[in-house]
Amino acid sequence: MKNLVVFVIIITVLSSCKEQKRYIPNLTEFQKELNSSFKDVTKSPLSKNDRQNFVSLDFFDFDSSYVIEAVLIPYTKDSIFDMKTNTDRMHSYNKFGKIKFNLSDSYFELNVYEDKELTNEQINIDELFLPFYDNTNGITTYSGGRYIDLKVSKDSIIFIDFNKAYNPYCVYNYKFSCPIVPSDNYIASEIKAGVKDYNKK
Repeated sequence: MKNLVVFVIIITVLSSCKEQKRYIPNLTEFQKELNSSFKDVTKSPLSKNDRQNFVSLDFFDFDSSYVIEAVLIPYTKDSIFDMKTNTDRMHSYNKFGKIKFNLSDSYFELNVYEDKELTNEQINIDELFLPFYDNTNGITTYSGGRYIDLKVSKDSIIFIDFNKAYNPYCVYNYKFSCPIVPSDNYIASEIKAGVKDYNKK
């Protein structure tokens, strides 16, 4: 009888631990680094309480078919404008150029932007900003779209890894001001890659 009681206690404890422990799949380096930044008090967009409870963001499994080459066609003239955000604040961008690519047997053209507030400070001047909408928004991903940071190459080819698509910081904390994705940067397809929508655990 005593052995039975001990066995029941062990099973109960193990079951309790299993319920509290959240499974984290094998992560890519990008996913590990993003999780690490969310745990870092100096980088995390999360509130103190949310950060203390944070385990991992939700990601789609890595899919190499979402790592693609695109043709970058810079615009001949600067087109600097104030991009709307989710707050009253405006953010200065330059419509740098257009990228053209094929994905899932479909052809797309999107605009890429140069962050003028960073380039004026000579920070990350080799990066372009790609905000986009797709058909997963509001279902498995954030309804307002996601972002990707792109590295400028010396030729007309630029690499896009949709597995590195991330959410605006305002998804995690209302205190942040985030650029609203321009309506013409819509991909009429499901981009099942990158970060999923955020749900507090």
